[in-house]
Amino acid sequence: MRKRHVRWAVVLVALTLLVLVASFWSLLSGEIHIPFNKLFTVMNKPDSMEYAILTNIRIPRLVLAFSVGGALSLVGAILQGIFRNPLVEPFTLGISGGASMGVALIIVLGGNIAGSLLTLPVAGFAGALATILLVYFLGVRKGAGNINRMLLIGVMISFVSSSSLMFLLSIATTEDMHNVLFWTMGSLDEPNPALIKLVFWTSIAGLGFTYLFAQPLNALRLGETKAMHLGINAPLLIKTLFVVTSLLAGICVSVAGVIGFVGLVIPHLIRQFVGSDYRVLLAGSFLGGSLFLIVCDVLARTLISPNELPVGVLTGITGGVVFILMLSRSRQKSI
Repeated sequence: MRKRHVRWAVVLVALTLLVLVASFWSLLSGEIHIPFNKLFTVMNKPDSMEYAILTNIRIPRLVLAFSVGGALSLVGAILQGIFRNPLVEPFTLGISGGASMGVALIIVLGGNIAGSLLTLPVAGFAGALATILLVYFLGVRKGAGNINRMLLIGVMISFVSSSSLMFLLSIATTEDMHNVLFWTMGSLDEPNPALIKLVFWTSIAGLGFTYLFAQPLNALRLGETKAMHLGINAPLLIKTLFVVTSLLAGICVSVAGVIGFVGLVIPHLIRQFVGSDYRVLLAGSFLGGSLFLIVCDVLARTLISPNELPVGVLTGITGGVVFILMLSRSRQKSI
């Protein structure tokens, strides 16, 4: 028991240190490089160009990357637990697809109202919320939730959203098509400080709230029947966590766009180091997701500088490769 707790502490401390290192790397890297030994000097010169770059661009992006990466990874870890399916994430349940549909409808059919800073995030959240409600109410009948039915409904809604999105793109102008595609590839370039603060505090609150359910989630790993024998109201637990995590994912997707594979790959990777105990998996997944997205954001800004890659492209490529390597390694061990 003591060795396991020591391993948990070592992993969490290591992840925290790596997040700090990645954060400084994010602040210093870019088209204009800022030396580390001059960072704190620059922060005391409000009239300098470097200060403007840090406060207006890099610090907001860093906060958003930390928040969105941590929240999406946290959501993936919890959804995989309550559905007991290693492939479940916001993409699988159609939340990202619903948000994409909301944004595409506003861009293609909304005309001038799509120009406001809040229009696209609000439209994205409305689309995600509509998907959450559909999955919930169609998957819950007579007070009982069927997790398999909820999962299948989410997958079907995701397919319908993708097909509808393709239809909208086929009738959109070139400019509207470019805007929709750019949003669906994900971006951390959010100019509204209020939205960044909203995502940050929502992600922190989500982490704290879900920790109240760490022990019930451990019991749920044994199955709904055994969890109920242990005194856990499994149906209520599943409904509550589904709604909370889906809303958290909806907020992140509505602000940052579609950023895939964070909620799928990172929880699997963290389990390799700390196991499946949710008392450490929740914090580990949050820190791991934050680290992953911060690093991907830095690479997106620097690989082809002065141009910038969509961060969702890098998370998809990197996450897919890492997931394949993890599967290959586990197969070799089983052999």
